[in-house]
Amino acid sequence: MRILIDIGHPAHVHQFRNAIHLLEARGHDVLVTSRNKEVTFALLDKYSIPYVKVGDYANNNIKKAINMFKIDAELYSVTSKFQPDILIGGVGNVYIAHVSWLLRRPSILFNDTEHGKLQDQLSYPFTTTICTPSCYTRDLGEKQVRYNGYHELAYLHPDRFTPNPAVLTELGLAEGDPFIIVRFVSWGASHDVGYNGLTLDTKRKAVHEFEKYGRVFITSEKPLPEEFEKYRISVSPEKMHDLLYYATLLYGESATMASECAVLGTHAIFCDFAGRGYTDEEERDYNLVYNFKLDESSQENSIEKAVELLQDPALKTKGREKQKRLLNDKIDVTAFMVWFIENYPQSVVAMKNNPTKMFT
Repeated sequence: MRILIDIGHPAHVHQFRNAIHLLEARGHDVLVTSRNKEVTFALLDKYSIPYVKVGDYANNNIKKAINMFKIDAELYSVTSKFQPDILIGGVGNVYIAHVSWLLRRPSILFNDTEHGKLQDQLSYPFTTTICTPSCYTRDLGEKQVRYNGYHELAYLHPDRFTPNPAVLTELGLAEGDPFIIVRFVSWGASHDVGYNGLTLDTKRKAVHEFEKYGRVFITSEKPLPEEFEKYRISVSPEKMHDLLYYATLLYGESATMASECAVLGTHAIFCDFAGRGYTDEEERDYNLVYNFKLDESSQENSIEKAVELLQDPALKTKGREKQKRLLNDKIDVTAFMVWFIENYPQSVVAMKNNPTKMFT
């Protein structure tokens, strides 16, 4: 089988990297195309995944609209030469949808973000199948296939990930030392237009409160105010998941990192205007993520909840116990993706007949 996988975000590298290697090992011809948002190319190189650069990343909606036609054209050219049997894309990948439709080839999009309405409107009419976690709150009709997992379980399932404590040494830490990771996002995604994240006052108060319970490290998609520079994380991006595993708590604006923490058994505070079906489930069923909006009182409450968690000396032990329940309930998402692609389109019927199917 000839498979084209388009990468538009660093998170997609993690989501698909194990599946790419497995599909190739099983004899399939896989072509990866990509744009360089943040550390995307660095991660592809780190995981020894060859790729073809297709278009450039744009950081505002006007540029994105202009770029869409350019990327469509470049991807169409590459795809026409490769002649894939199927095209695969992650959250918000309108280009795979368009090019697959133009070439009359099937496409699968893996989506877990309910409020990306513009991207969905531009992609869903043209794609063949949309795979979502079972906790996804929207009904997308006949094209939707639900599976019992989270994107983060494609690379952080115990069968795919073993934490390496060496990252602690880089930061002058030892196993068991308390530390808190604070995450700020850029708010430049198309589904974030018109919204801002945590206020500077909230960020400042959070850092100062958390310092009472351990070292604080900040990771940010955008430049930091000078007062926060001393907290910036300096480890390479592929080591971040090791750090999340050993962290006492995550606090911030990233749904992906909050969910990564949940599947790793680390508690997380997630602050956002919309929320996600998966972080809601990770709070409701497992009490590993705590979701807060961005109004003034919610931001204040988010810090109070974080401090409450940090005051619990058994927090890490409790997190690991909750993680066991989560992993017992959920599937290895890489195993699912490889099976689903290899058996497509019969796999669509199989999943609709047995949506709770487990993959090991």
